[in-house]
Amino acid sequence: MACQPALTHACPGASQSWGAGCSDAPLCPQGPSAQITDYLFESWKAYSEECQRNMSRLPAPTELVCNRTFDKFSCWPDTLPNRTASVPCPWFLPWYQKVKHRHVFKTCGPDGQWVMGPQGQSLRNATQCELDAEDLKVQENFAKTYGSFKVMYTVGYSVSLCALLLALALLLGFSKLHCMRNYIHMNLFASFILKGVSVLVIDALLKTHYSDKIDDYNVHIWLSDEAAAGCRAATVFMQYGIVANYCWLLVEGIYLHNLLVVAVFSERSYFTLYLCIGWGESPMLFLIPWVIVKFLYENIQCWTTNNNMGFWWILRFPVFLAILINFFIFIRIIQILVSKLRAHQMRYTDYKFRLAKSTLTLIPLLGIHEVVFAFVTDEHAQGTLRYVKLFFDLFLSSFQGMLVAILYCFVNKEVQAELLKRWQRWKLGKDLAEEYKHTYSHAPSARNGAGSACEKHRLVSGCANGLGRSPVPAHPGTPLLPALLPAAACPTAPHR
Repeated sequence: MACQPALTHACPGASQSWGAGCSDAPLCPQGPSAQITDYLFESWKAYSEECQRNMSRLPAPTELVCNRTFDKFSCWPDTLPNRTASVPCPWFLPWYQKVKHRHVFKTCGPDGQWVMGPQGQSLRNATQCELDAEDLKVQENFAKTYGSFKVMYTVGYSVSLCALLLALALLLGFSKLHCMRNYIHMNLFASFILKGVSVLVIDALLKTHYSDKIDDYNVHIWLSDEAAAGCRAATVFMQYGIVANYCWLLVEGIYLHNLLVVAVFSERSYFTLYLCIGWGESPMLFLIPWVIVKFLYENIQCWTTNNNMGFWWILRFPVFLAILINFFIFIRIIQILVSKLRAHQMRYTDYKFRLAKSTLTLIPLLGIHEVVFAFVTDEHAQGTLRYVKLFFDLFLSSFQGMLVAILYCFVNKEVQAELLKRWQRWKLGKDLAEEYKHTYSHAPSARNGAGSACEKHRLVSGCANGLGRSPVPAHPGTPLLPALLPAAACPTAPHR
């Protein structure tokens, strides 16, 4: 594997911040720095344990020496006073292959104590083990690039969460919008919300877990399984959200296919199956085995490292399968749409417009954009291609929820009609209240006042028959492809 840089995280006792990582684990869109930092700290832990074992096997010194020690960077042997010890650069450094023939130095004082700094910190000369200026510049450039990526996807997920929460509230709040198609949309919105929240939560936990204040408490406690339990749980939660999101994208594709292809299609009988595919058996069928193998064979810090790609394929397979099935469903739906448009003998310009509109609408709903890099795996993407893939994945994954909320809620004509009706009802009620207050403020009889209030209540309640009438007919005609276009209204009967 080529060397993959990471964001700077301070390592305990190190003379500098880690500016690069070279891990056998490919990066995941949610946290490349976390994967490499997991790998780095696990390697550091192994180096520390190896040092402790080696020191315990050595015989006790018989003269005055600076005692053997591990100063959280290198493993030092017993050293005579007024001597400078020299040991190879530690092998846990991500760039070890470039500095494996170099050394780090530490001075033993005349009193048999290692020379310490003014604040009691361990002193050593590790300049030979540091990155060269050219390599360091490359890592700094990556850190800036990934920093920009992180800002981008954080904004994307935050905006998407706001849009999705509002869209979900609208679909839940308007009873007229309750139909099978919108029930599926609501679950899709919920899966996007779960995915967005989990990504933002794991980012916050990783930032806390890999803070720069590791020296403030015992490093071995920090590296223990108990300390990593919280971020591991968040990682499992994030992976469930991601897999469930792709499962609901698949449900959208299956529903559209059944609606257009199956001659006799009972929506209600399929809904339990859709729930199982989206939330239950399908995500858990792959998530539980992944958790087991991670715990038994790759129990490294926050479980963001993928040393064994066979384990990672346990979660990648259902995602890849959902993308592939939806792509074929997308092709089939486009074929049906073309035949329908031709059958209606539309003008060529209208034909192209309707086809383009329906195609673009389906792409985010089914996640078709994922096909572009579906066959470019993380372990094979290197150089510029890796940056392009990372940007593409992060940008579209973070903003996809917002796009779906806009296309399937905010620009939906039925949703707009319901909002307009509520607005007109509220405005009419406010106007009537103002008129009542102005007209009857000069001591009207209690009886007249009560009658006026009742009259106002009847007017406001019945405003749908007047100014608040929805521009969408109560019994809409059957559109060309009702489930394809976001403007299509729900059928009058919620379950058919």
